[in-house]
Amino acid sequence: MIWISRLLGCLVVALACGAAIAAGPQDARVSIAFVGDVMLADGPGKTISHGQDPLRYIAPLLNQADLRVANLECVVATVGEAQSGKPWTFRAHPRVLDMLRKHIDVVDLANNHSGDFGPDAFAQMLGLLKQKNIAYFGGGYDLAEAHRPLIVERNGLRIALLGYNEFFPRSFEANENKPGIAWSEDEQVVYDVRVARQQYHADLVVAMMHWGWEHEPSASDRQRQLARILIDAGADAVVGSHPHVVQNIERYRGKPIIYSLGNFVFDGFNTVPTTTGWLLQMDFDRSGASGWRIFEVRLDRQGTPRPIADRPIPPGESSAPN
Repeated sequence: MIWISRLLGCLVVALACGAAIAAGPQDARVSIAFVGDVMLADGPGKTISHGQDPLRYIAPLLNQADLRVANLECVVATVGEAQSGKPWTFRAHPRVLDMLRKHIDVVDLANNHSGDFGPDAFAQMLGLLKQKNIAYFGGGYDLAEAHRPLIVERNGLRIALLGYNEFFPRSFEANENKPGIAWSEDEQVVYDVRVARQQYHADLVVAMMHWGWEHEPSASDRQRQLARILIDAGADAVVGSHPHVVQNIERYRGKPIIYSLGNFVFDGFNTVPTTTGWLLQMDFDRSGASGWRIFEVRLDRQGTPRPIADRPIPPGESSAPN
């Protein structure tokens, strides 16, 4: 009987070791670079058509990260008609994707410009992104794909990325048989975060939000409420964009909330706040975000960002430029 007990003990140890191996190293770490609104039509599109790279000055900073994520603030397509009633519509030529994939691994599609030229243009963009091996989240060919987490594995960690839009028009939202973006219904985002943990076995969950009011330097009550909902559901970090200016930073339950990274590649702006953006470099381990640095950039008239800060802005410093 003793040998049976010993054998069972060995089996338990072996199974435990196997589970640890399957889960990956406990000291695994990953660095993710996040940037805000990247709009590749108009001025930036012309820059690319002339053979120049609007991300050339920022590339060394982006290349420090294991994973590079951006909000793609336009549709990339050759089909579709501009949606009526919108004062600004952005459609970039597919040529921009060769430049984009050199610097960005993943794009968030959940924003108020992805549907500017209708669902056919949006669907074409999804196909083009797949052809260029640029992963995406926050949108899809139907509602299920739009809300499905993108799982990216880096350095032994499974990272789930979720993206949501909360700024009109809601007509860009995907449905059961229409391509489009993910909208941020509170119950749905809670469900999505939990699914990322339970069904997709994510070690880390990051939510990217397109929210808030334009040109406001501080987060609204609604932004703060939704950020807390996401973290209470299990998100490790919340990163936002849309207001065209950077916003404040908070911690909630020890988790970072960066409310807005501001513009990153975008022309048509001429004030210091609207031409100032942040590149967020956030480090993670299995317990969540272990630290971050923010690098400030300034956009020129063509919407090209250049690093301007001599030092990274330290964590917790949340003052926006005047």
